[in-house]
Amino acid sequence: MQNTTYATRGMAVAPHSLAAQAAQSVLQDGGNALEAMVAAAAAIAVVYPHMNGIGGDSFWVMSEPGQPVLAIEACGVAGVGVSTDFYAERNLAAIPVRGPLAANTTAGTIGGWQQALEVSARWGGTLPLARLLGDAIHYAEDGIPVTPSQHASTSAKHAELVAQPGFSDTFLVNGKAPLAGTRFKQPRMAATLRTLAQDGLDSFYRGDLAKKIAADLAAVGSPITLQDLNAYRARTVAPVHLKHSLGDVYNSAPPTQGVVSLIIIGILDRLNLGQYEADSLEYVHLVVEATKQAFAIRDQYVTDPAYMTIDPQQCLTDEFLAPYVAAIRVDKALPWGQGKGPGDTIWMGVIDGEGRAVSFIQSIYHEFGSGVVLEKTGINWQNRGCSFSLDPHHLNALLPGKKPFHTLNPALAHFSDGRTMVYGTMGGDGQPQTQAAVFTRYAVFGQGVQQAVTAPRWLLGRTWGQSSDSLKVENRFSPEIIAGLQALGHEVDVIAAFDEMVGHAGAIVRNADGMFEGGFDPRSNGIVAGF
Repeated sequence: MQNTTYATRGMAVAPHSLAAQAAQSVLQDGGNALEAMVAAAAAIAVVYPHMNGIGGDSFWVMSEPGQPVLAIEACGVAGVGVSTDFYAERNLAAIPVRGPLAANTTAGTIGGWQQALEVSARWGGTLPLARLLGDAIHYAEDGIPVTPSQHASTSAKHAELVAQPGFSDTFLVNGKAPLAGTRFKQPRMAATLRTLAQDGLDSFYRGDLAKKIAADLAAVGSPITLQDLNAYRARTVAPVHLKHSLGDVYNSAPPTQGVVSLIIIGILDRLNLGQYEADSLEYVHLVVEATKQAFAIRDQYVTDPAYMTIDPQQCLTDEFLAPYVAAIRVDKALPWGQGKGPGDTIWMGVIDGEGRAVSFIQSIYHEFGSGVVLEKTGINWQNRGCSFSLDPHHLNALLPGKKPFHTLNPALAHFSDGRTMVYGTMGGDGQPQTQAAVFTRYAVFGQGVQQAVTAPRWLLGRTWGQSSDSLKVENRFSPEIIAGLQALGHEVDVIAAFDEMVGHAGAIVRNADGMFEGGFDPRSNGIVAGF
């Protein structure tokens, strides 16, 4: 088992080593946590292309000592011409998961970088954009070693992606997935990032670059137009906030499931989870049962906040949570329905020497998103909008200009003793579950940061192309715990020892004395980079 990484001046964690190092180098050049995260976000979009990209969305939670915690909502919306009639006219009963008709929302990621740098300026940030995008440009132009994760994902999804516009020319070599360790170049992405560095991030939506993007989208048959790009802006917003017995925990507000992650640890706090042993049968069972309650709340209420019937902050009160806490039984598993399904994403964290902290998540939804790669710009467009329903009565019903439901949620905690923690993961339904595992192992049971991330995990529901809604547990859990879960009524499937299915997690803690501790996920290709 890896040891926790320590540092004194700043720290970054990412599921790919080159992204963490890009952030670290910015910190060493005097940049702040937001500038470092923009550099990491650009780098990871290039070096982990199956998981994220600039054609997707992002969410940020960030804190500065002595100031209110802020969030950035950088999620795209359905285009003005995207409606149930649009799909009905094409004789479609559901939105396709892949292809141009799945590319039906704007891409918010670059707008999120833009918002982050506006906040960074208030933090005294001065590094030029060309410096922040420099590593990403180099990796796109000169190439990067293909990771085992990229090879495996490309191979697994080859059949459903090979015919999508631009996919083969961009992500395949002689029609096949590039081999792990071989050099992978993205010259059009390098040119696009250079344009952003020269013309500014706003050019993605309201410049010559936007016109190229819109023309490419139109050429492949996507309903997203230049008008949609022109109208888009990311927003700085308030996060949702849980008052925990150990401090204050923050996450992104709807349309993400950040409130779900907070509900889980809020329920566990009220169940006095600390009375049980860490990683015991009771521990795993209660986290899974709290997850079921939280998902029930999610599926009843969480959508674009403009269409919600409840204030998400209300879901974190004692009064609201009480019946859900009362419903949980220590001796029996409650019934479980269906999860939301897969999502492919990256989470990264940075805390700088001044204690400014950023928790960040960036996604194109499924592996390689829609599979559509735009010809002139090399942008792989997301398919987040395929999660919309064409049923007008559904909570997540498709409407022009509406935000789709997001599994994405980056977490940040301020403990009562002065510690700050950023933590998160990729993985659809697994995100709030893994967040609960990492948070409770570290905060409630006192495990080291690395141990909290490395320890065996579980997943209730579907992700990574799985159709089963069972409780999947890594085989490092003892046979006694696995048998105990089955005896309580859980439908258990045993998965690999370090299985990507349960996500790529990470965490950084800055202690009150300024010392840093970090943990990365051995299930990923990442590292903790501190100095």
